[in-house]
Amino acid sequence: MSETTDQITDAAVTPSPTDPLWVERNGVRTYTGFSARGARVEIGPASAGAVFTPGELLKIALAACAGMSSDRAFARRLGDDYATTIRVEDPKDMTEDLYPTLTEKFEIDLSMLDDAERAKLLTIAQRAIDKACTVGRTLKAGPDIPPAEFSQPE
Repeated sequence: MSETTDQITDAAVTPSPTDPLWVERNGVRTYTGFSARGARVEIGPASAGAVFTPGELLKIALAACAGMSSDRAFARRLGDDYATTIRVEDPKDMTEDLYPTLTEKFEIDLSMLDDAERAKLLTIAQRAIDKACTVGRTLKAGPDIPPAEFSQPE
């Protein structure tokens, strides 16, 4: 596929900025998150079992965004079936109740590349992440988060 065809295909499946997302309460501090496309995720405290905490979702969103943003660069050089795991394991500052650092750590086999090829590919991948990872760009920009709005259900 050409670069232009790839971009058109991506645009056809990329959600609009207004695609509805919401959570519904299931019980004490447990929620299910939904998208208008039918995706769902279970959310709650770690003590609730097989759920993601909101902080874990933040980390997963960052890791997935970095992976998706760099995917073409790696696939072009390593092949469409390349494997990678991306971890974001930085600890939470319990006193401040926030993550002061979020580091994306790619586990990817680049042993078939010489040093120059490896350095070039990693530079291209990082540029792709810096340019296209909405989650990372948003976190770096420090978005405005206005107070929550409250309304009666219809």
